Parts: sequence; structure tokens; C-alpha cells
Amino acid sequence: MRHVAELAEVKHAPESVQGAKSDEVQVFPYLVFKEFLAALLISVALLVWSLAINAPLLPEANPGKTENPAKAAWYFVGLQELLVYFDPWIAGVAIPTLIIVGLMMIPYLDTSRNATGRYTFSVRRLAISHFVFGFSLWWVLIFIGQFLRGPNWQFYWPWQDWSVQKSAEERLWSFPWWVGLPLLVSYFGVGLWLPARRWRWLYTGLGRARYIIVMLFALLLYGVPVKILLRLALNVKYVLITPWFNI
Repeated sequence: MRHVAELAEVKHAPESVQGAKSDEVQVFPYLVFKEFLAALLISVALLVWSLAINAPLLPEANPGKTENPAKAAWYFVGLQELLVYFDPWIAGVAIPTLIIVGLMMIPYLDTSRNATGRYTFSVRRLAISHFVFGFSLWWVLIFIGQFLRGPNWQFYWPWQDWSVQKSAEERLWSFPWWVGLPLLVSYFGVGLWLPARRWRWLYTGLGRARYIIVMLFALLLYGVPVKILLRLALNVKYVLITPWFNI
């Protein structure tokens, strides 16, 4: 009854009072209509794509012949591409686990109420930029693995012929532990210290514990493209080699 009374008061209130409460809109039909249009456009795009491009189906498997390159399904080929830059357990277990755990922790780490329920970039530049970067990086890995990896999983530009075999990468080298360990410590140390010094509001807004967790996830996220660039530009295989794991 109280809710009905409040609605009646708003309905019979002066226009100035009603205008003060007009910053909210109903989910139906406004938001639902936009979501329906978005779903319709995506469905049409997928339909046209499926009609114009053949499915990338391979011939029947032959036990006596292994495909070269042997690629996983497109949604797993990004993980397969990560195997080039990291140890198998890091690329196939640790990184996907960190992605899932990090996404699950977002509601508990990002407690800001700014722009809640609104699709806006101006208010949440930092959070949206980090998310879009990580999301885009995953699609970049899928694109490279699907279209730019040829025989023996060697890198081929789109204009290069896959029939021309490339030799295995023999110029790879790794940092000695007494160089790699200080580099990793400096990377994470500076990465934790500099944002707290440069953007004090970030540290005070999150608090010590949440700030450390957020920055560790961010540093791990940006460490992936750094490791990829080291491999592609400088032929660095591992930054740190230990008896238990390699990074």
C-alpha cells in the first residue's frame, strides 16, 4: 500500500517534482527493446556468415597421418598459442584458472557504485579499459593461432605460402636465474608501488588488501603480452628457469 501511495503522489505531483525523479527508466520496454535489437543483429550476422563461409571441417581422421599443423577448436586455439610462450601447465592450467578466479572476484574487489546499471565509459574508464584489453588479448591469440600458425606451428604472415617449410626456431635463449629473478621482482615491485604513488585515490579507495589483489591480477594480465613480445622480438624463451617451473 505504501508503494501504491508513493506512485500516486508522484503521479499527481507538480511537473517540477516529477522531472526531478525522471532520471530512471523502466527496464521494459526501453532496455529490453535495445537488447532484442542487438540479439537480432547478431543473429542476422551469424546467419549471413554461416551461408557465405564453409565450416572448417577436416577430412576423416587417419591414424597413420597427423595433420600439420594440428589445431584445436577455434575457441581453444588461443590456449594452444599460449603454449608457445609458457610452460604447458602455466598456459593450460594456471592462466585459465587465474582468468576464471579473477572474473569471479570482480564483484568483491570493485565495490564502486558509480554508473551502476548504465553502459558508460566516461565514468569507469580504468575498469572498462582493463577488461576490454584482456578480452581483446584473448581474441588476438585466437586469431594468431587460427590464421597465422602454419606447419610445425611456425608463424606465417597472410601473404606467405604454407608449402614453404620454415625451420624450427633454434635461436631461442633464456635469461639466467640471477637476471630473470631480479627482473620479475622489479616488475611486480614497481607495479605495486608506482600506481599507489601516482594515483593515490586508487589505493585509498580500494584499501591495502584489495589494492594488492587488483594490482597482482593486472600485472599478471599485462605480463602475458610482455612475455609474448620478448619471444617474438628478442627470441627469449624463458625469463626465469627453476628446477620446478619456467616462466
